[in-house]
Amino acid sequence: MNGTPVSSESLQLALAELFAPWVQALNLQVEHFDADSVTLRLPQSDQLSRVGGMLCGQAMMAAADTAMVLALIRHFGQFRPCSTVQMSSSFMKPLSGQDALVTARVLRVGKAMAFGEIDLLGADDGKSVFRASTTYALM
Repeated sequence: MNGTPVSSESLQLALAELFAPWVQALNLQVEHFDADSVTLRLPQSDQLSRVGGMLCGQAMMAAADTAMVLALIRHFGQFRPCSTVQMSSSFMKPLSGQDALVTARVLRVGKAMAFGEIDLLGADDGKSVFRASTTYALM
């Protein structure tokens, strides 16, 4: 890692300080982090569900994008301004009746670009429901 140590508390604080109120309304919680990834818990909520109680795709994509920003904070040891350039996502199956675990992994970081992948699983059954690959411009 290229900076100061990062803690679960500092990542949770970044969620409160760096993101728009509607992203904060997702109630994401830092679940785990390691050398190259961050895992967030996205609590099941009627506010984020569509007909049939299924987690909506927009919430999955917002949680995924947010998790990757935190994974980059973990990588750099601090917040570095960045912008999503590309997110290619696949929705593999619906998720309902359980929280989601969103794991963002940094694959490669260059001088101007960063690349990552995100997996969203059911917190109870561990089944993968959403995957994305991402590219970020580093400012």
